[in-house]
Amino acid sequence: MWDRTPISWAVGSGHGAVVELLLGREDANYDKLDMWDRTPISWAAENGHKAVVRLLMGNGDMSPDRSDKWGRASISRAAENGHEAVVELLLGREGVNPDRPDMWGRTPISWAAESGHGAVVELLLGSEDVNPDIPDMWGRTPISRAAECGRGVVVGLLRRREGVNPDRQDMWNRTPISWAAENGHEELVRLLLGREGIGPDIPDNWGRTPTSRAAERGHEAVVQLLLGREDVNPDRPDMWDRTPISWAAENGHKAVVRLLMGRRDVYLNTPDKWGRTPISRAAENGHESVVELLLGRKDVNPDALDRWQRTAISRAAENGHEAVVKQLLGRGGSGLHTIDFRTLA
Repeated sequence: MWDRTPISWAVGSGHGAVVELLLGREDANYDKLDMWDRTPISWAAENGHKAVVRLLMGNGDMSPDRSDKWGRASISRAAENGHEAVVELLLGREGVNPDRPDMWGRTPISWAAESGHGAVVELLLGSEDVNPDIPDMWGRTPISRAAECGRGVVVGLLRRREGVNPDRQDMWNRTPISWAAENGHEELVRLLLGREGIGPDIPDNWGRTPTSRAAERGHEAVVQLLLGREDVNPDRPDMWDRTPISWAAENGHKAVVRLLMGRRDVYLNTPDKWGRTPISRAAENGHESVVELLLGRKDVNPDALDRWQRTAISRAAENGHEAVVKQLLGRGGSGLHTIDFRTLA
């Protein structure tokens, strides 16, 4: 069904004695492709069976660098799963390309970096044939993959490597620090900020900066780190004219909202493309603590009208957020009698 031979099954499970027995047959095909165009050595490498890989490589005319259906060679499989000994064995074999891209343009170091296998990344970096900054089909480099997944050791290895651009933008114009900030990897953001020339405020295709991404997810420590940089604009609007505080307020991240409110260069009534302010976003979603925080500032206007002539209390009332409605009524001038466009129609 899968076109796998007894040798293929034996090597995949690491049964060296069985493999040796089968290889002793004259009619044994140790390089036969299965339905995925994978060879026995591909399975052995993926599962980290060093002794079996060595056995198979002992047959001089076998091909340890053949690509499967997805363009992945044995070294790519071993690298992804962190099998350092197997990677080392394959690197020592003439004819093995340690930088071969697969169908997605991903190289062995890309897979190892994403999975956080520092020892394998270090091994690959030791090869002159490996370019550690090759972008894949999405424009993502190994450091970008590692940054997104919080692989601090790997990012540390790559950021010190000459020729690695820690600010390289992918197809969405996102940088490694953008991915790290969005996912709350505080130590990794600190590590990247320590690299001279890093751009911590580069907007992506949607005009969103690392601060905006971190604020949306509520990563207080990351936002604080970024706010400590003079070259970060904490009030930069994105393509929808939404600022970091707008995203934080909408998602109820009180600590991040408080951080941003502490900045003199953050305007609390900035309307977005739809005329919605941070308090309007927070009220709509029933984030009582954020609404309370914003109402504590005299310069916050809870009665600002959006493009549909709706106020914060209108949004809260529609969604049944009683506590927020009470808060807004207590502020005075609550916009209670505001008529929206639906009434006018």
